[in-house]
Amino acid sequence: MPATPITQPAPSVRRRLLKEGIVISDKMDKTVVVEVERLVMDRMYGKYLKRRSRFMAHDETNECKVGDRVRIEESRPLSRHKRWVVKSVLKKASE
Repeated sequence: MPATPITQPAPSVRRRLLKEGIVISDKMDKTVVVEVERLVMDRMYGKYLKRRSRFMAHDETNECKVGDRVRIEESRPLSRHKRWVVKSVLKKASE
């Protein structure tokens, strides 16, 4: 019986999370604060409530301004609070 090499399954690469939100601060260098809203249903009443989360995201080119709608992607820790990177600007803020 010929010996066949045993192949290990390829390690699965974890897909990085994507979120969309609005830039609420651009005062730092190469960093923006993005606010993401989500809807959560109340257990007792079944009413949907808005919940907001704020994420610090890396903006390499300093192109994001307050009010822009952006897509952010999860990344390795870049600093104490930064774990997201701006992937694209979906809509510029109207001036």
